[in-house]
Amino acid sequence: MEFEYKRKMNYYETDRMGIIHHSNYIRFLEEARCAWMEKFNLPMQKLEENGITIPTLEVNCKYKHHVTSGDIITIKPIVTEFNGVRMTLTYDVREEKTGNTVIQAYTKHCFTNRELRPINLRKHNIEFFNKFQSLLEN
Repeated sequence: MEFEYKRKMNYYETDRMGIIHHSNYIRFLEEARCAWMEKFNLPMQKLEENGITIPTLEVNCKYKHHVTSGDIITIKPIVTEFNGVRMTLTYDVREEKTGNTVIQAYTKHCFTNRELRPINLRKHNIEFFNKFQSLLEN
């Protein structure tokens, strides 16, 4: 299921060279991931109310094209791996006007209980498991 998150770049996110500082992209990915989860009725608050957290295990980001203040990027999160315990999302991140790929990125996550012990979502909450499973790109 396709989802797009659009974000306008702010001046305060630029570095001395006038381009968006590389560290901001990790936040942008999380913003997109949270908006994506809300769109599919899986907001973090709902998961946490059910004793589930989704810590980030790994982030990989290759910078391909810079953007500056005022530019708009489009982020498309895509579930590329999901087994009920772990999940990988890749992100298609493009500058809106040019269509240039800004970054190539992925994040890896696991599902845990409140004590941060890994859980199998299929056993812990089949409804959530089925929702995430339905978002897996084949």
